[in-house]
Amino acid sequence: MILGIIADQRLQPGDRLPTSTELAEQSGFSLISVRRALDELERAGRIQRQQGVGTFVAQNRIMSAPARTGELLETLGGPDHGAKLTTELVSIKAAVPSSTIAANLRLADGLPVWEVVRRRMLSGKPMIAETAVIPMQLAPTLDEEWLRAGKSLYGHLATKYGLIDQHEEQFLEVTVPTSHEREQLELPTRENIVRVRGVSYTEDGTPFDCFQQIYPARQFVFFVSGSQQKHLLPSANPSDWSVTPLGKG
Repeated sequence: MILGIIADQRLQPGDRLPTSTELAEQSGFSLISVRRALDELERAGRIQRQQGVGTFVAQNRIMSAPARTGELLETLGGPDHGAKLTTELVSIKAAVPSSTIAANLRLADGLPVWEVVRRRMLSGKPMIAETAVIPMQLAPTLDEEWLRAGKSLYGHLATKYGLIDQHEEQFLEVTVPTSHEREQLELPTRENIVRVRGVSYTEDGTPFDCFQQIYPARQFVFFVSGSQQKHLLPSANPSDWSVTPLGKG
């Protein structure tokens, strides 16, 4: 019934729906039935509720193939494939990785890494929060000016150090974001995220990036294909995906 009203009124993604009471009056169904239908549409990702603001037709989802190698824009598809992707450098710092990240990068304890935090914007809206952890022994320096200009991290690593992404292994989880993650992506209160964590490897199997990407769950669908070989997560504690800035205990 509600999808029929959306179609009849020609509501577009981002348009506000009538109130529950108005929907009941327009459809001839009870208020309880309308609320149940709204709950089902919200779970299906067809509508979005913003507390104290209203209910809106959900935006078209973007398809992501995160396991595909190459620039991030090349892994995106779907209705918003033509959207302009820009990159904002949030921070770059030297750090000591957790034991999990050290194991995945095959680093001895205490060896330093670069942590590069960026936000990917689609048509000016923060859509993907990304953290890359690069061993300093493979990339002694990073060009901060290059990264602040929004240029490719992997292009820089390939050109300066010969670190070329040949394949990746990763895992995905749908979860509740931390307050920091919610702030990064400017998410409404009820929005969940898809957190992707993984490792990028060169052709000879050298791991050079232990990364994390965070997506708004309702904005994306994912296509993933796997490999028969597995290198990811030799550590027994995959939850500890963190680094400590150098100089701190």
